[in-house]
Amino acid sequence: MPAKDIYHNVVRFALVKDGWEILTEDYTLEYGGDRLYVDIAAEKSIAAQKQDRKILVEVKSFLGRSFIHDLEQAVGQYIVYRDILIETKLDFKLYLAITKGTYNSYFKRQLAQMLIKRNQVNLLIVDSESEVIEQWID
Repeated sequence: MPAKDIYHNVVRFALVKDGWEILTEDYTLEYGGDRLYVDIAAEKSIAAQKQDRKILVEVKSFLGRSFIHDLEQAVGQYIVYRDILIETKLDFKLYLAITKGTYNSYFKRQLAQMLIKRNQVNLLIVDSESEVIEQWID
């Protein structure tokens, strides 16, 4: 299993504070004999609609030497996970979790915005200091 990202627990705590139940960590996606692991699977009951909302969250710190390299890796990984979810018809919505600082410093750049939009990457923005969800971007 892969190592946990530095902000893994921050995102997990933020989800719990927001009313999400953590189903599992390192959720296994299998396709064609290959196994991949998404950081967090969570569920939230929506009583008014009498249904559950299920999400998978991949946590990324973007603390590498090159933001562009980290972005390429994260978007590529996101696309692979998303395509497996579509092919296997799993009922999860996928999110890429990043900190508010990373979003404000890097994700407002033109290149990042274009890649996020074109590849339909859902973002979960978390305040790493207070461990709360700042924003969902679909």
